[in-house]
Amino acid sequence: MGKKDENVFVGKWSYRSWLNDADLATEPDDLLFGSGTIELVEAPTEILRGTIGGEGWQLELTGSRSYGNPMTVRFRGKGVVGGAEWIYDYVGYLVPEWPDGVQQKTAMVGSIVRAIPHPSSGGGTSPAGVVASWYAVKRSS
Repeated sequence: MGKKDENVFVGKWSYRSWLNDADLATEPDDLLFGSGTIELVEAPTEILRGTIGGEGWQLELTGSRSYGNPMTVRFRGKGVVGGAEWIYDYVGYLVPEWPDGVQQKTAMVGSIVRAIPHPSSGGGTSPAGVVASWYAVKRSS
């Protein structure tokens, strides 16, 4: 899935995040927090840069990456969407390769928190502090 001398994080990733809800009766569609594309670009060692976005929104990503077991990313997404500032903080981990895994895709998993409130699509407010879980699957080049 990558060597230490290459930045395995560079590329496009299909991203989804889900509200953390222990109620198994909650419909999966009601748990979706966000979805879109993460695009990470070349940056100096230990630096992470790119964008995350979807239809009608995009945030600039800045942060760091570290090589360990597992490899770790920590970044902030920041931008103006519909005239309001959006800021989200992310931490994530590169999923290790399973020795007996079949058709395993390069993936990251992690946690996200809304750092500041912003207007919601329904006319209310999306409050700060909401935490969700996310994953992203790297697209083939």
